[in-house]
Amino acid sequence: MVNILLDYYDIDSPWLFDSLKLYIKPHHKVAVIAFSFRESRVKSLSDWNFLYGGKNSRFYSGLTGALSAYGIKEENIQFLNYFTDTKETAAEKIRSADILYFLGGLPDKMYERLKEFDLLDVIMKHNGIVMGYSAGAVIQLAQYHLSPDDDYPALGYYEGLPMLRDFYVEVHYENTDIQNAAIKSVLKEKKKTVYAFSLGKGAIIAENGEIQLLGDVKTFKP
Repeated sequence: MVNILLDYYDIDSPWLFDSLKLYIKPHHKVAVIAFSFRESRVKSLSDWNFLYGGKNSRFYSGLTGALSAYGIKEENIQFLNYFTDTKETAAEKIRSADILYFLGGLPDKMYERLKEFDLLDVIMKHNGIVMGYSAGAVIQLAQYHLSPDDDYPALGYYEGLPMLRDFYVEVHYENTDIQNAAIKSVLKEKKKTVYAFSLGKGAIIAENGEIQLLGDVKTFKP
């Protein structure tokens, strides 16, 4: 398994492309796991479609367009739809994919929905590429932290997918007092390295226990 942790979904950006093209290939099939939405914004299929449901939606063209830079055809990109997929169809999309792509949003809600669909074991059996941005990055960690923001009023630790265990990630890092205090707490409490992705400009490739930092990533040691 190769894990790609991103701050944003602009994987066609020049600072990322040359590194990621070594992994992302034109023949790959992609399962986009769009389970991280906010319940306050997505209450129905029509709400979900507004964000992800085809060319006129908010994120679809940006996500598929960035993948097309690697030669991946639109017909080889499938979205997991919380409102129309069953446990069986969602699992089949994951099993048939070379790349699992977790989207940004609320990682704890995404994890709850993955459990609801009985997808945790299916995902952990995947031996291809797992990638994701923001929430989709931290969900790849066995345990992750979230610094206080508009969605999470206090620093908290959450269960993720047990793929990566040796470090924590601070996404959207802007060197704020709140973020720095949270990182300091994580270092003190967990005694593990924190990698902070500068806003829209940082990424990690993890493969066979090796970590490659891309772009602007700050490293904080305990």
